[in-house]
Amino acid sequence: MKIKHLDYFVVLIVSLLLILGLSFLATISAPASMNRFGTTNHYWIHQFIYGILPGLFLCLVAFIVPLSFTKKMGPLLMLGNIIALVLVFLPALGVSFWGASRWLSIGGISFQPSEFIKIFSIIYLASWLRNRLQPTNRMLPTANSSGRRGLTKIFIPFCVFLMVIGLIFFFQKDATTLFIVGATSIAIYFASGVPKWQVLLIIFMTILVFALLIVQEPYRFSRITTMFNPNDDPQGKGFQITQALIAVGSGGLGGKGLGMSSQKFGSLPQSMSDSTFAVYAEETGFVGCSILISLFLMLLWAGFAIARRADDKFYQLVALGVTFWILFQGFVNISSMIGLFPISGVPLPFISYGGSHLIAELIGIGLLLNIARHSKD
Repeated sequence: MKIKHLDYFVVLIVSLLLILGLSFLATISAPASMNRFGTTNHYWIHQFIYGILPGLFLCLVAFIVPLSFTKKMGPLLMLGNIIALVLVFLPALGVSFWGASRWLSIGGISFQPSEFIKIFSIIYLASWLRNRLQPTNRMLPTANSSGRRGLTKIFIPFCVFLMVIGLIFFFQKDATTLFIVGATSIAIYFASGVPKWQVLLIIFMTILVFALLIVQEPYRFSRITTMFNPNDDPQGKGFQITQALIAVGSGGLGGKGLGMSSQKFGSLPQSMSDSTFAVYAEETGFVGCSILISLFLMLLWAGFAIARRADDKFYQLVALGVTFWILFQGFVNISSMIGLFPISGVPLPFISYGGSHLIAELIGIGLLLNIARHSKD
């Protein structure tokens, strides 16, 4: 193994995404910012101060802190995050919107613990699987994940982990975040080298759980049906997806131009967060969307390349998990805006308004850059 310098390709991609996101936020948020605060600059300045600046600082911390220390801290980070997820239900600390308890408010600063469990669960699972499958004590045999010992030491505990996370998000009424965390966790589990039948069984059980969650809450089931038939209730349940499709379709080849969106003026709900891509498509058109998606695809290639070059299982799993999480979340967000996925509440990575998700994503990028420095000769 040798220590390499900074991966400038990843830095360039993420820098372009951050610049694109902040520039676009400055235009998309101007009307809402003027109506609420009397200035057009409030939201993008807030994003810069409370999202980008702390995110870049923690990205630097994740980059320079030894990966061995990060690995040891995995269980503590995960435990702290789970405690924070539980604290959102306390009236003194938790903040609820639209009947969902997902935010903590401490010292006047609100944040979403659910955004950070995406990165901390990756660190924890990568560390846990590395220790179970490849013990550091060379006198001990490598665990056989297909045998009886593998079932009790790896498969069953992993299922329990998913159940605990699922239970927390069930009470938070956040099925989409659970879907992303669950999919990322399964991807890491698969990449660790366990038997394929275990992965298939976990996927099957996960599908059953999500089917029950959908049936249990009528609004979740309506999102599925609305995805296939948005015009059945265009002014009700299908309003957001209908308006999003109008925005995407009206963008054409080159878009209407930055700041020229008509859908952001109250027609499209959550235009700065969940529906950012729809407004972006309206203003930049097919060309702008192609550039954005190309940046995400380049990040996907770079992240997987880093994972492939890493010579430690922990490094490999973290790099793969971070890359899968960010790109999969981007896929879910974009797909929901073009009718290929039910309307979700997840932000578009690096682009949507919100400090918590941006900070978590930059921590992940810091880890990815740290891993890139440690590669095979």
